[in-house]
Formats: sequence, C-alpha cells, structure tokens
Amino acid sequence: MPDRLKVIYLSEPHIDSKYVIEAVSARGHAITVYDPASPLGPQFVDVDVVIDSGGSVGTAEMLDAAPNVRLWQIQGSGIDHFPFAYWSERGVRVANCPGAASAPALAERAMMFTLMLMQRYPEAAANVRRGTMYVPRGRELDGKLLGLVGFGAAASAFARRATAFGMRVATVDIRDISDAESAEYQLHWRATPDRLDELIGMSDVLSLHLHLTSATHHILDERRMGLLRPGAYVINVSRGELIDEAALLRALQSGRVAGAGLDVVTEEPFRPDDPLLKLPNVVATPHTAGNTDGTLSRRAAFCADNVERIASGLEPNCLVTAPVLR
Repeated sequence: MPDRLKVIYLSEPHIDSKYVIEAVSARGHAITVYDPASPLGPQFVDVDVVIDSGGSVGTAEMLDAAPNVRLWQIQGSGIDHFPFAYWSERGVRVANCPGAASAPALAERAMMFTLMLMQRYPEAAANVRRGTMYVPRGRELDGKLLGLVGFGAAASAFARRATAFGMRVATVDIRDISDAESAEYQLHWRATPDRLDELIGMSDVLSLHLHLTSATHHILDERRMGLLRPGAYVINVSRGELIDEAALLRALQSGRVAGAGLDVVTEEPFRPDDPLLKLPNVVATPHTAGNTDGTLSRRAAFCADNVERIASGLEPNCLVTAPVLR
C-alpha cells in the first residue's frame, strides 16, 4: 500500500488550482496550497512533494525550508524560469511534465494563427467595423508548405492539423525521424538542424517548437529572417526569446515577412505600446496557448501519477537530468 504523502502546491493566479488538488486528493494524498501571506517554514517542513506551477514560483528559500522533500514536480514542460542548478546541488530530484500534455492546445493555437494570418483576419475585422466590404483578399492553405523547427509533441500535433488543411509539412529536429514516423505524419521533407536554413527558405509558414536554450536563443535572427521567402509567415507558441524581435519588426514593416502569430514575446506581459501590436499583420495572444482545460487536466494527472510513484518507491517520470537551459 503506497504511503500517504504530504504535498504542497505552488499555484499562480492565472492557473485554476482545482485540477491539481482534485487529482492528488483522489490518490489519497494530503495537498495544501502555498499561502504567501503565512510563514514559509511551517508550510514546507514536512512536505514530501512540491508541485510548482510552471517552475516559476519555487525559490531557494522554499527548498531550504523543505528538508524532507523527495520530488520537486514542475507543472509544465519548459524549465527556463527554474533555477535547476541549485536543486541539483542539493540533490533534490526535479521532474517536469511531458510536452504531450500541452501539445493539442499549442497545436490548435498555431493552427488558429496560421488561418488568421492567411485570411488576413485583423484587416478583415477592422473592415467589418468600418463598413468596408469585400476586402482584403485571403490566401488558401492548400499546397502551402509548413516548416516546423523542432518536431516534438506540439509540432507533430500541428502537422496533423495542417495536413488536414492540405498543407505540406517539412521539419528539422535534433533526433532522427524514422521513415515510419515520416509516413505517419505525411512529411514532405525532414532533416537535422544543420539544414535549418534550407527549411526556412522553403517555408510559407515557419513555426517554432523548441525549448529555450543557449543554442536556441534568437535562432530566428536577422540573417535567417532574410532567408524567408517573400510572403512567408512566422508562428511562435514556444518562447519569445527564440526570435530576435527587433529583426522581426523590421521584416514585418518592410513586408519581407507577411505576418506573425505570437503567443509569447521576450518581455511579458506585452507592453501596450509594443510596436509589434500596432501592425495589422500581427496576431497575438497573452501566453495562453497552453492554458486550456485539457492541458490542465493532463498535467494534473501526470503530477498526481508522479506523487503516487514516489509514494510507492518508484522512480518518477520525466526527471530533469541536466541544467540545459541558460
């Protein structure tokens, strides 16, 4: 019979905590939500597992106050906001959630951006409000090439949706994509990252699906922006720092890039005076692509499963093994 563990949840205002509370409680474990207004020490002293919303709430002081913690579970996949090195130094195991938990939501947002940009939705919506009919003229997705930078769970989910609209899909990824996987996702072209420039040059829509690392920071810079074919679109539902936004702004203003769909930017929240937001060929959302009922349910279930694994003396899934993020 698994031990009954004590779990503390580090929530955020924009995250509905009921998903994690219900999932962990259903396994018979005691879970409380961290109260920043109460003394820190007593809340952590006998905690077995910490569930950290997004990895951006936990602090070294919290870890120091939790001498019995056996797992620090991040309720997300990216750890670029998490000081992993200190946890590693202390010998505390850290796990994140698999990308599959948020893949459907990220793929749907990327698909939405693609449709809005190709149909020039911001201009069309403005014309409706001012009574201008019959313009602008949109473009069809059928036959267009979607370039996916990275081919993990979210990118492959996007590929399925894009092919349903008749798009061709090409990708680069650090792993070898097998012939069977290529056939499953109807890939038109696949390669390793050393051929990223080729992918950029052939794409009608370029979508970034990468973790933020020292190697991927500004992976789409001014030089690579210049490789995009005229009329191409850029999609980013991953991390803002993947793109050199000053270069993107210039490319959008010059018409070199036809439009951009952004759920993330380098400086969040979006500044009201951000020049990107003033362009008619930009559609943006406030880092909400992964904030869906499905994502929250799947991540909560994964966190609860890892709590149960700790209680049963098993190794947790998705352990973070190296501080790969800058």
